Order: sequence, then structure tokens, then C-alpha cells
Amino acid sequence: MLVKTFGSAIIGVNAVIITIEVNVCDGIGLSMVGLPDNAVKESTERIFSAFEQVGCKMSSKKTIINLAPADLRKEGASYDLPIAVGMLAGMNHISAERAELEKYVIMGELSLDGSLRPIRGVLPIAIEARKQKYKGLIVPAANAREAAIVNNLEVYGAHSLREVIDFFNGVGEIEQTIVDTRAEFANNLNHYDYDFADVKGQAGAKRALEIAAAGGHNVIMIGPPGSGKTMLAKRMPSILPPLSLEEALETTQIHSVAGKMRQEDSLLAVRPFRAPHHTISDVALVGGGTNPMPGEISLAHNGVLFLDELPEFKRQVLEVMRQPLEERRVTIARAKMTIDYPATFMLIAAMNPCPCGYYNHPKIACTCPPGAVKKYMNKVSGPLLDRIDIQLEVAPLTNEQLMTSSPGESSAAIRERVIAARAIQTARFAGHPGIHCNAQMNTKLFQRYCVLNARCQQMMSLAMDRLGLSARAYDRILKVARTIADLEGVPDINHEHLAEAITYRSLDRDSWGMV
Repeated sequence: MLVKTFGSAIIGVNAVIITIEVNVCDGIGLSMVGLPDNAVKESTERIFSAFEQVGCKMSSKKTIINLAPADLRKEGASYDLPIAVGMLAGMNHISAERAELEKYVIMGELSLDGSLRPIRGVLPIAIEARKQKYKGLIVPAANAREAAIVNNLEVYGAHSLREVIDFFNGVGEIEQTIVDTRAEFANNLNHYDYDFADVKGQAGAKRALEIAAAGGHNVIMIGPPGSGKTMLAKRMPSILPPLSLEEALETTQIHSVAGKMRQEDSLLAVRPFRAPHHTISDVALVGGGTNPMPGEISLAHNGVLFLDELPEFKRQVLEVMRQPLEERRVTIARAKMTIDYPATFMLIAAMNPCPCGYYNHPKIACTCPPGAVKKYMNKVSGPLLDRIDIQLEVAPLTNEQLMTSSPGESSAAIRERVIAARAIQTARFAGHPGIHCNAQMNTKLFQRYCVLNARCQQMMSLAMDRLGLSARAYDRILKVARTIADLEGVPDINHEHLAEAITYRSLDRDSWGMV
């Protein structure tokens, strides 16, 4: 008897439907074709054990399992359930005609006792099932809430193979999982663990991060140990504009594919904050591998990627970020396919000014030998610094600032100003798809919206000469000045905006690190 069930495979952050054909016919043995990997081939052992636990005897006939399309590699244990259902229908333990198997996409990993274990990538599978007009989706109960944020699709979360058998035979029910996506999104929006009110002093650093949030600018903070760089970076998501529903779905989809979703999660409503350790590999950072997976920069999509102790990262790891920072996506090329992972993130980096950490410290003397500061700074390449708009020196707190009990300005108050500035930019770039903030401006838009008057041109020329600023700093300064003007709600860049923007290019000065 030939039976068809339907599963799904993940390619990048999207899913494609897989047809599982099971033919129980005359003969002996079991064979599986359709380019399965080892985890899929091993599914038969888990399936046989699960059959025994639910009281279903294996047929003595030959069983042929085909996973179509045959030229697409099938990976992982999530095909256990659709294969098991197909085999049970082929052996008449499930009534194929009554079950309407062709109306459901089925995915899940089986334990030896017949229970279902959670799988990754459920959200893109649910999106594809709805797109292909399937009636419903059957997944492990632990994944049901995640899948249920896709409307117009019946989602059933099963705990065991027995529940699935009874469901298809009409002798038992699986409660449909229903999630009000918009209500869920609204309830979880802007729930942050950190607030800028907790940060004492550092008014200049807070101002710089507000500008960065308003324009989507990348930031590097340089300062001695304990000056508050990490504390400031962790609070960055709390002043960014709230995620839109579309952005939340994109972000959740990536985390789903990477297997980062918790059982209680349905929709990620807070911008992600990723802070990988400096021992990370280039593949783990940008994505890829034997079985391609999203990297940290894709997990930070629509959020913040924080690289602490920047010079301690391997040079190769930092250099592979240059293309994603420009193109806002990661392309993984393989012999048979090319996969794109989205990577629109804000880079926040932090570093000490020298190996000992106390170069330019107002009270503690630097103990580094001559040339050590310059050598330490050179661990971060010029092309990478070229993609960082704001270079910020973070000074250590004085004793008076540290002991004060007065709270600083809250993240909510700062966020209101950021949202207002972003609204101006949204209107400005409304006719330019893919461009949402000043940091993303291309050359044409830069020439249109970053025009300097005569006084500003004179100031810029003087700054380039006196401070030893590099040519690559020019457009970065103007983009930051454009954001400062947006925060003030004025249409044109004036000399005050430009002067402030110039102060945020510390590392471009010829005098930096010359000891």
C-alpha cells in the first residue's frame, strides 16, 4: 500500500515541503532513499522502538521510504514523525482515507518510548504550510506556541505518537493551540531587564549612544576597565525603537531555525542582544558550517551585536564581518545551493585603550612599553573601523559620580526622542526600499541629505587638517551630523551638529596611540 505524508526541510531561514512516500509491498526488509543524512537513516530504530511502546507491530512485508525531492539533502531527526505516520498508514494502523493525511504537514522527533521531542525551525515550517494552503500542522507540544503565531493554520501540539495515531483515527483529540499574535506581541513589547537610569554619570557616552540609536550607527567605545562600557552596551536595546510585527516575525524565524526558542516563547517582541565571547570562530560569528546555520550576526538581526574586548577577537573573525556590515546579509555558498541569512544589526564594540588598560587614564599611569599602544590598536583593521560611525572615549567615573544616588535619565525618556528621530528618517526614505535610517544611506542619498553650508564646509576642512582625520571619516561624520539634526527636528545640518559629530572620531586622529 502506498501512502504519502508531508514534512518540511529548512533552507536558510525558509522552509520547503517534503513529500514522504511509504510503500508497504511484497518482499522483505526496509530501505530509505531520497538523500537522507545519518540522523534520518537512524530514524528507523527510534520508530521501531516507538511502535513497540504504542502496541503497533511491524509488518513482515518490505517497506520502501522515499523523501522527495530526491536531490535535496534531508537532515535531522524531525522526520521521525511523518515517516512513522506513513508507515503506520501503510500497515493499516492508521486509516489513510479517514485521516486526510494530505491536508497536514507533520514534523517531530521520536523518543524510544514514543514521546515527541521538540525540533527547530517550526516557525518557517508553519509559514510555508500556510503558504501552500495546508489545513494544519502537527508538531511536538513544546513547539506548538511558536507555530501558532501563524494565523489561518490549525496547529496541534502532540505529546506522543499515540496521540497522533488516535487523532488521525478519530478516536482521540489533540487540543488546537491558538495564539493571539498581536496581543502576544503587545504584551511582551518593551520588556527590558536593563535601564539607562541605572548608569551613573557618563552623560557624554549616553548622548553618543542616543545618537547611535537614532541613526542606526555602529559604535566603538574605548576606555579603561570599569568605566562602564559593558553596562552601557547592555542597555542599548532599551532605547532602540520597538520592533514592528514584521521585524518580530523575521527575528523569531531566525531564532527558530537556530533552535534558540524556549518552550514558553511564541514571538520575540524585544530586540535581540548578542554578546559572543572573543574566542568565537568566524563560522560561529557569521554562520555556515557543514549543515549551514545562522551565526551570531544573524541572531542579532534587528538588534544589537556587542563585541567586548574587540582586539582580543581573532583578526580573521573580525574581517569576515566587513561584508555583512555593508550588505546587511550573509551569503553562504555551497556546491548545490546558496543560502542568504539576514544580518541587519547594530554593532557595539568595546575595548581597552592599551594592553594594561590605563592609557589616557586621569589617575593611573599606563605601564605599557613604547609602541605597545599603537600595536594594540592595530589589531583592529582600518577597513573595519571605517564601518564604525561613532568612536567614543569613555572616561572612568570620579568618586563623587560613583557614590551619588540620584538616578539618571530613564531609557523610556531617551527612547521617545529616538523614536521621533526615526520617524523623520522613515518619512525621508519612504521611497527607498531597504533603507530605514541614516546609517544605511547610499551615496546618492548621502549627497542629497548631507549637504553642508559654507560655514560647515569651512569647519569640516579645518577639522580634517588640524585633527589629522582620514578621508574615510568624512561621510561618517556627515551621517552622524544628519542624525543629530534629526534629533533636534531641524531640516539642515548646521555647524553645531557638525562640531559634535567631529568629536566622535577619536581613532582617526593621528595623535592617538603614538606612545
